[in-house]
Amino acid sequence: MGFSVQRWAAWAPGLVHPASWETWLATPHPLPAEGTPALAAMPAMMRRRVDRLGRIALQAAYDAHVDAPDAPVIFASRYGDLGRSVELLTQLARSEPLSPTSFSLSVHNAIGALYSIARGDTSAYAAIAAGEETVEAAFTEACGLLSDGVPRVMVVVYEEPVPTPWEHFSRDVAFPHAWACLLSASTGADAIHLDCAASAPNAPVAPLDAAELPADLRALRFLVSGASRWEHATDGRCWRWARHA
Repeated sequence: MGFSVQRWAAWAPGLVHPASWETWLATPHPLPAEGTPALAAMPAMMRRRVDRLGRIALQAAYDAHVDAPDAPVIFASRYGDLGRSVELLTQLARSEPLSPTSFSLSVHNAIGALYSIARGDTSAYAAIAAGEETVEAAFTEACGLLSDGVPRVMVVVYEEPVPTPWEHFSRDVAFPHAWACLLSASTGADAIHLDCAASAPNAPVAPLDAAELPADLRALRFLVSGASRWEHATDGRCWRWARHA
């Protein structure tokens, strides 16, 4: 199933508008590690419950959705809101009482649930975490929905640096960010296709250079740059993104 990007949005500290994102993706440079969007589109009573990562993800979602009709939404993050989980685990270790609200918001689908409630949207929502292949898993799910006849699907990808106790698991993400794409099915010459093939056994995967983008932002760069092809090799598989012009 081919697809096209109808609209996209992204947010990171110091990067808000698509034009600034396109410039930055072409020539990345260090960004601030701190910053939180206003998230003015969400009602204040609900907004106060959302942590920084959630605000960043929801800001991208609101900006991409704008006045588009309701659509299934797929929220995708490799680790989700680990900061809240670390806080809860620390409280447990100290035998301190846990906040039921904080616990309920620590689950992986909480951000999507808040977005659905705030918008009064009863469309299907999903939360995906698939390690290094999280973006590809989200877009595979989106393509499945489009193949079933859904007119449009939104994918929201969000990440932030993992908290100190778990930073040895991943150092790829240097700053918090999120991006969202509103997708529709396409059979045109410029349709984007995603497929997967086995990579060579034990093929080495080059470590991420300090100046290189994490995989999710490399995917975004492909989607918005008009590039014809990008390959993401990981864990014995090679995901191939292609735009057939």
